[in-house]
Amino acid sequence: MKSQVKENVKKHYSKIPQQEGNGCCESCGDQTLNVNEYGKNIGYSKEDLNSVPSGANLGLGCGNPLALEEIKPGDTVVDLGSGAGFDCFLAAQKVGPNGLVIGVDMTPEMIAKANENKGKVRATNIDFRLGNIEELPVESDSVDMIISNCVINLSLEKPRVFREAFRVLKPGGVLAVSDIVLYRKLPWFIRKSVNAYVGCISGASTKDKYLEHIKAAGFEAIDIIQEHSVDKIFPENDPTIQKLMRFIPLPRKTIRTLSGRYAGSIQIRASKPLTVTTNKLKHLKDKVELVSATA
Repeated sequence: MKSQVKENVKKHYSKIPQQEGNGCCESCGDQTLNVNEYGKNIGYSKEDLNSVPSGANLGLGCGNPLALEEIKPGDTVVDLGSGAGFDCFLAAQKVGPNGLVIGVDMTPEMIAKANENKGKVRATNIDFRLGNIEELPVESDSVDMIISNCVINLSLEKPRVFREAFRVLKPGGVLAVSDIVLYRKLPWFIRKSVNAYVGCISGASTKDKYLEHIKAAGFEAIDIIQEHSVDKIFPENDPTIQKLMRFIPLPRKTIRTLSGRYAGSIQIRASKPLTVTTNKLKHLKDKVELVSATA
């Protein structure tokens, strides 16, 4: 079942580079998403939106993870689920020529689109890599910051995603993510819908469980920076909202109210402890001493 859902998600997102402006879901009728207006709505400035190559912004985010932590010149940044490269291009401007931005995406079509966009601006400090966010093609302890924008909710192995993020970050490195979380259990007809899943809805964890996964991976100083109900961030013509309206035989105003009660966009910052290596060594030493004492 897990493998089938993942294939469905992968198949869906592989089509999006040819369907620019359709948000998390496929186009619904003649309704499409104005990606620039939507970008402003979720926290990007007009300057941000105008500074990236055309075709990089596909309207797939639910916040601005780059606003959660200052990126410094020379930093190495990894974007989980980088898509056509929107956040990567913004991060690349901040890390400068001596830094590196690594975008990881699971679909060859997205990687191809991102590299096409990279060629438009001749960026030399961005590396797009094909791979899964549950098994990152990145060396351990090599990254200053990890960003992700409305992608981790799609993974069926969220604890593994956060463990991988922890692994590749340097001690003191920062995790900054924008994502969709649930406030309560979804109705069964939405949970069972693949369309709702690839639309960033039914694959989401509850808010408490999401935070538990981050803590269990080893992160500390976990802070919720911003939080909005989905009816506040998604415009009326967003395909995700359109899908909900088709699923639920209720007035539109009622559906908008219900969607805000069930799900929200959350922006989280967390850090990898500076003393993580020392703590691990101490833990191993304590285990050895305990074994010796009972031998």
